[in-house]
Amino acid sequence: MTKGGMESVEVFTTEGKGRGLKAQKEFLPGDVIFAEPAYAAVVFDSLTHVICHTCFKRQEKLHRCGQCKFAHYCDRTCQRAAWLNHKNECSAIKRHGKAPSENIRLAARIMWKIEREGSGLSEGCLVSIDELQNHVDSFGEEEKKDLRTDVESFLEFWPPHCQQFGMQFISHIFGVINCNGFTLSDQRGLQAVGVGIFPNLCQANHDCWPNCTVIFNNGNHEAVRSMFHTQMRIELRALTKISPGDELTVSYVDFLNVSEERRKQLKKQYYFDCTCEHCKKQVKDDLMLAVKEGESKPSADTVKEVIQFSKDTLEKINKARMEGLYHEVVKLCRDCLKKQEPVLGDTNIYLLRILSIASEVLSYLQMFEEAADYAKRMVDGYLKIYHPNNAQLGMAVMRAGVTHWHAGLIEAGHGLICKAYAILLITHGPSHPITKDLEVMRVQTEMELRMFQQNEFMYYKMREAALKNQKIQVMPEPSKENAPSLFHKKE
Repeated sequence: MTKGGMESVEVFTTEGKGRGLKAQKEFLPGDVIFAEPAYAAVVFDSLTHVICHTCFKRQEKLHRCGQCKFAHYCDRTCQRAAWLNHKNECSAIKRHGKAPSENIRLAARIMWKIEREGSGLSEGCLVSIDELQNHVDSFGEEEKKDLRTDVESFLEFWPPHCQQFGMQFISHIFGVINCNGFTLSDQRGLQAVGVGIFPNLCQANHDCWPNCTVIFNNGNHEAVRSMFHTQMRIELRALTKISPGDELTVSYVDFLNVSEERRKQLKKQYYFDCTCEHCKKQVKDDLMLAVKEGESKPSADTVKEVIQFSKDTLEKINKARMEGLYHEVVKLCRDCLKKQEPVLGDTNIYLLRILSIASEVLSYLQMFEEAADYAKRMVDGYLKIYHPNNAQLGMAVMRAGVTHWHAGLIEAGHGLICKAYAILLITHGPSHPITKDLEVMRVQTEMELRMFQQNEFMYYKMREAALKNQKIQVMPEPSKENAPSLFHKKE
């Protein structure tokens, strides 16, 4: 079954897994299999005043909707593009007195679209909103209670003059949002800023070692002529060679977790038991739980004790990060590494988590040499665990490259930036803002490396002068949250 721009994929049904997507032709790594605009999307409650409600880019100064005073936009172009979807919302917010939560706003946008277009197949969609999975029957008591609250809030917000929907259908829409909401990120891909529904993407089944990745592209409304504007969309990109007839899979969770933990997370969030090869055969679990090899191999009790200490430390670190106590975070990381290093192997996920946090926070505090050492060890571990074309791996290698550059380690820095660029060309594509930033860094570090190889003394002198007008930016403040996950789960 194909529809409007989706000729390269078809929906099929499998025993036990329900619907899935299949390739209709061959794809090579980095190919865009399809791009899909959101059926409906909203900015998170906490960010409504700093993120554009059309393209989801973070901007310093945003225009505010003069009517409802709630929606914010980059400029008139984004404001005009939003009007079809914002029109009903605008008058409902004015009538209601305030904007409801993101879940209610997203459900309302879906219903207004259904009111305009009907709930059948809309242009370019392989399935209708009616057909999407809602998993309401699998909800636990707590989820059912949240669902009832959402439905009540929705009915208070929904205008009486609009088309009225039955309770069952409203519950269906909230169920769809609950298990199919896709996380939207800002233009740098570092922060989750909103949630959207993409019906075609919802058809792609999960695999812990997938052959595709999903990247959010904010589009471009800055082009002088509107014919060159591109829409905000997701892109499904091939990670490996895909043959006609192959199932297209994406990973709903980060791979950096042992199979048992990934399966628990998938069951809790998406209500299915993962049967992928990596879970069935526990592939890479041994690496993720590796202990120090050698004559004095640590005892099982010692390993257990260090892992428990690592878990406790990670909780303390999260608390300190939330409060912005970065020097405290560094102290906790150093103490934990002292305990971990004699016991845990180089690819142990508890060691890698601490190395990742330590390198990020030390970079922010501009303690670059120590940060670079930890970043190098983190990347060496990641390269043994992750798929070679993994977006999270690419981002981690990029961070490590910038950290090495800041530490004055130009050879290692340039090598890491080139490696990250090769990964991101496949996962994000050449026109993504992150890849473009990386290309600038790659060219700059290549030039610096040539200079360094010709005359080290002159290189350091020029570097000192250049740092005063810092070209490669100082590291951003460490994120208070983990990297955005693929699908958004209401907390």
